[in-house]
Amino acid sequence: MIAMIRPLLLALALAWAGNALAIDTERAFEDPVLQQRYESINRELRCLVCQNQTIADSNATLAADLRREVREMIAAGKTDDEIREFMIERYGDFVLYRPRMTATNFLLWAAPVLLLLGGAFAVVRVVRRRAAESDTDPAGPEAGQS
Repeated sequence: MIAMIRPLLLALALAWAGNALAIDTERAFEDPVLQQRYESINRELRCLVCQNQTIADSNATLAADLRREVREMIAAGKTDDEIREFMIERYGDFVLYRPRMTATNFLLWAAPVLLLLGGAFAVVRVVRRRAAESDTDPAGPEAGQS
């Protein structure tokens, strides 16, 4: 009899331990579509305290407040875009984990491409100049070694 109870107790202990480590302790929405929206939005918003985590992954107090705010807005019938816009108005573009491209941050998005193009242009110019110098030198590169 005891041998049958031990596995049951172990399973219960493991189930409770998983809940103890959960970040979002709020009750899930009864509608799975609303729950999916809630989880999706939480993965799009940055924890402003941690900065390298979404609010879904963070256990900071501010992240919990933001999750609560998202939950309330979904329950109030707000759309995903309305929730994002509210968060951006309140905290700025930094709240988005994957920032959108706007005129103010265009240079940040374009900088890698511009640097690569600038580097390629510089390499082509140097190679062409050296090739032109070696073509115009009638004695060749060994002439100066006499």
